[in-house]
Amino acid sequence: MSASKPEPTGFAKIIDTFEENFIAALLGLMTLVTFANVVLRYGFGDSLLWGLETVLILFAWLVLFGISYGFKKTAHLGVDAVLNIVAKPTRKILVMISALCCIAYGGLMMKGAWDYWAPFGGMYKTEGRVIPTGFDEKTRDQAWYETEQVPIPFAKTYLENTFNMGEEYEKLPRFIPYVMLPIGVALMLFRILQATRRIWRDQDESLIVSHEAEEAVEEAAHLNRDA
Repeated sequence: MSASKPEPTGFAKIIDTFEENFIAALLGLMTLVTFANVVLRYGFGDSLLWGLETVLILFAWLVLFGISYGFKKTAHLGVDAVLNIVAKPTRKILVMISALCCIAYGGLMMKGAWDYWAPFGGMYKTEGRVIPTGFDEKTRDQAWYETEQVPIPFAKTYLENTFNMGEEYEKLPRFIPYVMLPIGVALMLFRILQATRRIWRDQDESLIVSHEAEEAVEEAAHLNRDA
């Protein structure tokens, strides 16, 4: 059985608190907007035109935050059949190899996430197919792209002057909801590095949740005894 995870301190604690509060806020906003839309539709024959798109954006944010939160809580599912039949030293080596693969994959995702978002934010994409070697100054500026229905809740003039060369935005620019892609991937990579450090220090044994089979067998046995 793995040792209990140490309580986070310093910067890690700040990230933990921010992440948990943000996830709770996303769930609350999704519920509030959906509830308001239902009341308006069935009670007053009206609706929030931007409601569905807003909920879709919030759900995408929730998923991206949930990926990193899953690594934090060791809640991602995986196959540990091989790990369970090898000795503990070999298991640690295999888990470390898996963690390094996840770090490499997270690095690739980070590059892809930045390159996807950068044009919408008026930034440069990176050069290089795998490892960034600089920034591509030929990146096409797509900061003028807007969402379909979501209005701009605040700082409209600032956004127009800063990102759209003073041109008016009619709806929320896409770079705002899309920015969650590089942020979410960066958080995921941070959590993988944290998990790798715990495994290296023998504070944890795996990146994934295990013992689902044992729990299922115990539950079935309990139900049989009750029957």
